[in-house]
Amino acid sequence: MSDTTNGKLNRKLRMALVGGGQGAFIGRVHATAAVLDNRAALVAGALSSDAARAKASAPAYDIPAARAYGSVTEMIQQELALPADQRIDFASVATPNHTHFEIAKAVAEAGFNVICDKPMTFDFAQAEELVKVVENSGVVFAVSHNYTGYPLVRQAREMILNGELGEINAIRSNYIQGWLRSRLEAEDQKQAAWRTDPKKSGAAGSFGDIGTHAYNLGRYMTGLIPAEISCNLKIFAEGRRLDDYGHAVVRFDNGALGTVTASQISHGRENDLFIEVDGTKGALSWRQEEPNLMIVRRNGSPHQMYTRDPNASYMNEMGKAACRLPAGHPEAFFEAFANVYRFAYDAMVERATGGSFEKKNTIYPNVYDGAEGMYFIQQCVASSQQNGAWLPMKYAGARR
Repeated sequence: MSDTTNGKLNRKLRMALVGGGQGAFIGRVHATAAVLDNRAALVAGALSSDAARAKASAPAYDIPAARAYGSVTEMIQQELALPADQRIDFASVATPNHTHFEIAKAVAEAGFNVICDKPMTFDFAQAEELVKVVENSGVVFAVSHNYTGYPLVRQAREMILNGELGEINAIRSNYIQGWLRSRLEAEDQKQAAWRTDPKKSGAAGSFGDIGTHAYNLGRYMTGLIPAEISCNLKIFAEGRRLDDYGHAVVRFDNGALGTVTASQISHGRENDLFIEVDGTKGALSWRQEEPNLMIVRRNGSPHQMYTRDPNASYMNEMGKAACRLPAGHPEAFFEAFANVYRFAYDAMVERATGGSFEKKNTIYPNVYDGAEGMYFIQQCVASSQQNGAWLPMKYAGARR
């Protein structure tokens, strides 16, 4: 029996999870977000680089023993050996940075769709190669810049792109944390250990981990094309090998200026991603820790408080489409994460049923956004090493 009817998929998408084994954080988030809308089922996984741990972790996800694989290679080989109507449709990569490239490349080359954690790869050279792999394979590839999934972020994006704020003059995007004020990595704390290790995290610390989110959010909301960047990165925790604080200035093609600040050493700050956008007709601000509220300001007028309300006349279609609950019922991290999945699923269904789908200017962050994020890290590190020198920031493959 065919799993398509009149060009529609009449089954759930089949998911494999890579990473997310015992002691992991983000893998569980992927697994939860992926099934939130009941459009996918987690059926397989390679949950750890340690084969025994991978298999031992499977029951916590209800993954059957026969599809609890000891490695990604085994997973791909065994899944390809299954009948086409039983194989996975996509794999979610939720592993440390230095492993993303080889895993995502292998999965895409096997013809399976990919949802990959950020930063997408270890360095920009890997990102460029991965773009070519995705283009050649024709798979759907999404990157979990999950903050783009919040309803009011998408509301803001549509407002800005429709000109409601006028010409954009300035973007201030910040991601402030405090959890690495002390050297937790010296105590072998798992999440700190790999994030502060250049062999696992890459060339940047805080700027690679959270600065990329702040940069991506500004790009996603405004659509402005960056031209040049100047950056200063610093290590404040003595003995640490990667930056724990940094500040970048971006010059955009239209003459606007942007700033990106990332800190993991600010006392008392938890997960404070916030952005302000100034235009000639108005300005707006949004904060991830209060995601259901956005402030819009115009000189001479009362400040406007936009709350997430899918039934309100002030909400645009993009904002409404990202909502699941009525007003007053907070939607947050899991739902935003699920919105990346939801819109990537639309593309996966199109691919599975022989349709065409947008590859670059997508609602969800894609492989090109992931590559631009890696270029951002590369140029920031290089600029900082040159005492804040202005360097090019135009990535040829960037969305327009």
